[in-house]
Amino acid sequence: MTKTALQKKLFSMQDTVYRRFQQKLLPTLPGETIIGIRTPALRSFAKEFAKTPDAKKFVKNLPHVYYEENNIHAFIIETIADFNDVVAALDEFLPYVDNWATCDLMSPKALEKNIPALYEKAQEWMASGKTYTVRFGIGILMRFFLDERFTLSSAALVSKIRSDEYYINMMVAWYFATALAKQYDAVLPFIEKKKLDVWTHNKTIQKAIESYRVSDERKKYLRSLKLKP
Repeated sequence: MTKTALQKKLFSMQDTVYRRFQQKLLPTLPGETIIGIRTPALRSFAKEFAKTPDAKKFVKNLPHVYYEENNIHAFIIETIADFNDVVAALDEFLPYVDNWATCDLMSPKALEKNIPALYEKAQEWMASGKTYTVRFGIGILMRFFLDERFTLSSAALVSKIRSDEYYINMMVAWYFATALAKQYDAVLPFIEKKKLDVWTHNKTIQKAIESYRVSDERKKYLRSLKLKP
């Protein structure tokens, strides 16, 4: 396969030791699609690349071949300043996201510019049926709606998600473990009343117990709530 100018540049930045490390972290991706570039270096490159005319062509040329190309696309989206434009860019890109890392590293600041619309959009993403789009939507509720914007209705939305996909269920568990750290009294009934499937319920408790933000007393009680598989 003939490499593009961008791909040649990326391979010139390759770190083969880091590549082997990333291949272990990203078991859902074919090993040959991971070049192996450390994130700070890739982010720095993407920041400059985003300013070039080639970047506009690049984001329209989907799907990408390499994991790092997907991450560059994600970093370019983060440079968009307008809320509607960033949502449109996410809608174009999310169906092509094929791994948890690319999904989780995207956190465009422009999303904070219209919180009511973001809440509605997160629900749309969670209902998409596409693994990493659903995961991204849950991540939005976790990042933007677990502090002063928290509501029981948002937690209820996440609790109703049922999936056979590991990377969706893990994000649900991550959401509720974080919620137990930030909104313990409000969220605890979701665990006490067994509102999650058994695997996600137990994974939530495990992650909460591992958190330094949950007190020892609360960890002890959470251990008592574990379910038999």
